[in-house]
Amino acid sequence: MEKVPIPLYYQLYLELKNKLIEEYKKGEKFLTELEMCEKYGVSRPTVRKALDELEREGLIERKRGQGTFYTGIKQEEELSKLTGFTEEAMKQGHKTYSLVLENKLVEIPTELIKEFGLPKNARVVLLKRVRYLDNEPYALETAYLNPGADIRVLNIIEKDMGKESLYQILTSEYGIRFSKAIETLEVTRLTKEESKYLSQKEGEPAALRTRYTYTDTNQCIEYVISIYRGDKYKFRVVRQV
Repeated sequence: MEKVPIPLYYQLYLELKNKLIEEYKKGEKFLTELEMCEKYGVSRPTVRKALDELEREGLIERKRGQGTFYTGIKQEEELSKLTGFTEEAMKQGHKTYSLVLENKLVEIPTELIKEFGLPKNARVVLLKRVRYLDNEPYALETAYLNPGADIRVLNIIEKDMGKESLYQILTSEYGIRFSKAIETLEVTRLTKEESKYLSQKEGEPAALRTRYTYTDTNQCIEYVISIYRGDKYKFRVVRQV
């Protein structure tokens, strides 16, 4: 079979990607287009096409009149394991904290009455936070917690959830054991409110993730809606054969 030649711009994209990851720190200014043309002996259109690929992957940001900057590698989460945002980030060596927007009791949303097994006038815990990774906003997370599954979740409203991990509290402090989580992932665009919290422009692409989490007694204890920045986050799925 005849080998298909690799386009020059793609070869340059791979070269530049390796250079960024190996030699640059997040936020550092990258080479100019002219410097790349001279260094690699390629045309300006080839350089721009390679940069388009790097930008699409979220590795660089091009600022008009300022240059090109390395934005760092996207945070990756493996979906085959049930972990929280904090645990996943710390495992990869990142620092995390949260800006708590709401942490209070609210009337249960209609769509959760059946799943939570509660009456329509029941109260549940609402925890809404902006999740930060290395001082940058990465996700907007809205969680509803079911006191019918474990009454101790009511204590969450007394916790400092800007610093604490919800999953750490539920598993280590309360001893709650999870059996499964059912999740969906969709592509969406940021609303005006979401873009404000995530330091993005309205309409930018994002990942919408919803999750129902169940205890070992098959009770739904948590429903979470998360919006992740498309330029900062990615998911990895491991499928066993």
